Amino acid sequence: MTAIFVTATGTDIGKTFVTAGVIRHLRREGRSVAAVKPVVTGFDPGAPDGSDPAVLLAALGRTATLDEIARISPWRFKAPLAPGMAAAREGSTLDFDAVIEFSRQEIATPSDILLIEGIGGVMVPLDARRTVLDWMAALNLPLILVAGSYLGTISHTLTALDTLARRNLRIAALVVSETGGSEVPLADTIATIAGFAAPVAVVGLPRLRPGADHSAFGEIAALL
Repeated sequence: MTAIFVTATGTDIGKTFVTAGVIRHLRREGRSVAAVKPVVTGFDPGAPDGSDPAVLLAALGRTATLDEIARISPWRFKAPLAPGMAAAREGSTLDFDAVIEFSRQEIATPSDILLIEGIGGVMVPLDARRTVLDWMAALNLPLILVAGSYLGTISHTLTALDTLARRNLRIAALVVSETGGSEVPLADTIATIAGFAAPVAVVGLPRLRPGADHSAFGEIAALL
């Protein structure tokens, strides 16, 4: 089985949109696909339909019941904050070792491909000492790195690339997802990032409506 970790240069960049699009593409190819998003913040159990886990479940062809959401996202916090901060709001902490163990159990479950979606950006704190980077390093999986096309994204993306390289993590694909309302041309952002990212493949994804498909998802899937 191939397992991939999906991360980003920041929050609200498009990880879930990219993950769901790749899932749909792989399923149309007849592949057996599994996906989890172990840690979620900003989750309202009274209105789960628009949540990231619900989007992934829809792409997987599964109904987004609370039980199904709990299955793919065991750690859910209501406050839209970094996980450690959100957990503290609820008088708890996020068990980093348990997150790693859950991820490894999912990797060991048979399927053609598993997508593990992280939370926020590469350096988002999970607890007082560990970040998403530590989670990725513990699993040592190939990555999909999602970046935006807003002004400033080039610096953020190159910083993320440098950070990941220092931990010897391999990037299978770097996706530049067009930021709504950005005055920076998507093609220019892609070209500049690609010049620094080589030999990492850079895939451009234009702004799309929720649930829409695009050839870019096939390009990403081919790199996994």
